[in-house]
Amino acid sequence: MRRARDEEKPPVYRPQNLRIPGPTFVPQTVLSASARPMINHRGPEFAALLAALTRALQDFLRTQGDVFLLTASGSGGMEAAIANTLSSGDKAIVFINGAFGERFFSICKSYGVDARRVDVPLGRPVEPDLVREELAKEKGKDSAKAVLLQHNETSTGVLNPLKEIAEVVRESGKLLVVDSVSGAGACELEIDEWGIDVCVTASQKAWGAPPGIAMITMSDNAWKAYERSNLPKAYFDLATYKTALEKGATPATPAVSVVIALQESLRLMAEEGLEAILRRHRDIARATRRGLAAVNLSLFADEAHASPAVTSFRPPTRVDARNLIRVLRDDYDTIVAGGQGKLEGQLVRVGHMGFVTMTDMVAFFSALELALKDFNQPVEPGQAIAAALRAYAETSTQPGSPGGKGISRAASVARNAARAEAVGSRR
Repeated sequence: MRRARDEEKPPVYRPQNLRIPGPTFVPQTVLSASARPMINHRGPEFAALLAALTRALQDFLRTQGDVFLLTASGSGGMEAAIANTLSSGDKAIVFINGAFGERFFSICKSYGVDARRVDVPLGRPVEPDLVREELAKEKGKDSAKAVLLQHNETSTGVLNPLKEIAEVVRESGKLLVVDSVSGAGACELEIDEWGIDVCVTASQKAWGAPPGIAMITMSDNAWKAYERSNLPKAYFDLATYKTALEKGATPATPAVSVVIALQESLRLMAEEGLEAILRRHRDIARATRRGLAAVNLSLFADEAHASPAVTSFRPPTRVDARNLIRVLRDDYDTIVAGGQGKLEGQLVRVGHMGFVTMTDMVAFFSALELALKDFNQPVEPGQAIAAALRAYAETSTQPGSPGGKGISRAASVARNAARAEAVGSRR
């Protein structure tokens, strides 16, 4: 009987190295912020919080346009992007190079949008020339109204060349709707400069906050499309968010604790500075790829368009990806993700977005080396770790990196501290 009772006890909690591409690691100060006493979401304190948070997001997303916070997942933001800009029967081109392109297409079909899918081989980016070719097929008044695609395709670890794609779409006069759920905050993104009309991201990715908030931007062209849109929208009607924001509120009860947490995560990000954040993601991603290659693991994504936020790789021959993921989790407290959709069971995906450091990745490679040895793979101790650290050291000594040429560290720290104070202020 005693043994039976012992077996019923839950396992002892052990800290985990959370290396999935979202939800990401949440810093303790952000968690603590989410545990603050509840406030009135119709009161002046929340109004000040919402105003400061909106300004901070505009700064990070490089836009002077509208930014709204929806209490929803990133997929809810994707649905809002479609429902507020298109009409039943409208034609749209959806470029698909992974599971989340499929999701965009599925949402379009659910709303009665005449979406034309353009499939790109998995692991490859959407090329600007392909976009130009497909847009050339759209002629006349019944041509496609919008182009939809992912910025960072989380399911494959591919970063699409959004800047160049946006230039092509802008020349065509079409609306550009972008899912940057896992891209914003980790990858270069200039919403206004590039001419992105609608962009969606979410709190649990590179922003390092708990899940629950989707952020969506709207350009002037997007609002013109809204005026023509006849798709049903109630909870996701962005005009109601715009009206409410002018009064310092949201149209429905928001996830107040997540909003407070998001403000704290943005304060931490402002302390580091966006340029340093983007550089850190690029450097750690490169180091991750070098570490995987050192133990003969095949990278799935095209190296030239590899994501700064997530890296996908194939397991060794005769090793099932699901078994490798299980061993990393159960034996080494390291949590990674598997393939999605058509790639289920074929890939391992390791996330390195948000508040991630090289120390986190060294811990990941330590666990990976041990797990590979469990599968009788020819791995020498420290083989992946050494390669990753060498790659990281190479990038950290290049000009423009910390310690390199450019703005002085003191000036940078002072500038970022001022930004952090502005984000953290509720007044």
